Amino acid sequence: MMTARELIQAATAHPCQPWPRHELEPEAWAALTQALTQSPEIELRALWADTTHIHAFLHDREHGDFLFASVAVESGLYTALSPARPAAAWFERMIRDLWGHTAADGTDLRPWLDHGQWTATPPMAARPLPNLAAPDPMEFLPSEGPDLHHVAVGPVHAGIIEPGHFRFTGSGETVVRLEIRLGYLHKGTLALLRGKSPRAAARFSARLSGDSTVAHSVAFAQAAEAACATTPPPRALALRGVMAELERVANHLGDVGAIIGDAAFPLLQARFIQQREAILRVSNTAFGHRLMMDAVIPGGVAQDLNDTGADAIAAALDALQAELPQLNRVYIDTASLVDRMAGTGTLAPALATQFAPGGVIGRASGQPGDARRNPCYPPYDRLDVSAPMIDAGDVDARVCIRLAEISESIRVLRILLMELPEGPITAPLPMASGEGVGCAEGFRGDIWHWLRLESGLITQAFLCDPSWRQWPLLEAAVEGNIVADFPLCNKSFNCSYSGVDL
Repeated sequence: MMTARELIQAATAHPCQPWPRHELEPEAWAALTQALTQSPEIELRALWADTTHIHAFLHDREHGDFLFASVAVESGLYTALSPARPAAAWFERMIRDLWGHTAADGTDLRPWLDHGQWTATPPMAARPLPNLAAPDPMEFLPSEGPDLHHVAVGPVHAGIIEPGHFRFTGSGETVVRLEIRLGYLHKGTLALLRGKSPRAAARFSARLSGDSTVAHSVAFAQAAEAACATTPPPRALALRGVMAELERVANHLGDVGAIIGDAAFPLLQARFIQQREAILRVSNTAFGHRLMMDAVIPGGVAQDLNDTGADAIAAALDALQAELPQLNRVYIDTASLVDRMAGTGTLAPALATQFAPGGVIGRASGQPGDARRNPCYPPYDRLDVSAPMIDAGDVDARVCIRLAEISESIRVLRILLMELPEGPITAPLPMASGEGVGCAEGFRGDIWHWLRLESGLITQAFLCDPSWRQWPLLEAAVEGNIVADFPLCNKSFNCSYSGVDL
């Protein structure tokens, strides 16, 4: 029997940069599903579709490289990957809602993005049909046991938060099952990209998940540049790194503050939030926008670092680096605070291995993935970026990983600013045809974008936020905890609602 790697590499290769796309015959794709059960080293990173094909992007942990596989859809059906890779289930539900392709023998075929309100379904199909049916009620998985009750939360929440529905099944205060239903922020992003040039479409990718606007913009730009065989100038690549690390520091500071706030320690929360505000302000000073939205474009960057930007960033980093040890010490020395964190919302490393969640969630549960290290991309190819990792898997571990990453990002930022090259900040994009895959390490984890261009215009696209592989793990991590600890678990994961609502 051929291995999963052998099945993919034996298939017809289509030009896609930087990884060729191998198109398998339906029989070989069905064999791939079976082979994946025997190949735990092959990780699923993304699964999506177009009007005629299913596409899977995979990482071979043993060889350290990436595999891109496709299969043609026959009579609206394709063999499901979810029996072999549980993370595929949410992707398969999304594919059915958007393109109408059904995963045969899939583990979960319930609607995901489609809440029954669209005027035409499936909207991304070659020939969408009018939606004349009344919406079906939400379907939740059954739970059995004595004295179980349900707690329904959302989609509207208190405070400023994205919409999502959380259905808790509890036995007393203990959570027996959590099910998450999203899709309330569906924006039709993939359809909006089609027919546009990469430069025009970049605004949509930048808004897929606003807190990761730089990381998504970098991944989108890389995909467009790969499809067009274009290399941005060295200064533009370095500035992208500066923006990405500022975004990472700001979000990690905000996350740690929010987690500590949910544990009722407002003094420490206030200091983290104040430092986050300082980073956002210096980002605005340096690049003209607090979130640096639309600052990264295909071919380079839209705006150079202004005259006072480097000094302003250095001053903000100095202030943060001076206070960070004290903030860490207060966190570690406050027994009541650590007691709330330690052992809460534990994600077992064995389960994390099945989903390859990436980012803080993965590295807090013993998973080493970091796109800055593998596949590695400029400007990180000339930096030895450290990716701290522990395996406790609880809320405390995720806080500690964030704190360690903040310190590492400060170090990386200082190097980037010190070695910032001179020169132009953009390169022209030709009106080319081709396929490209781009990646970026956002503060949540690895982001993957795929584009197909014809004569310089996008015909097909997919934008994959790491939250696709992280939301299901939140459901698992909450089980066995009390309902009152869900905010801690949820904040420590901080998955994107918008990023998977597309």
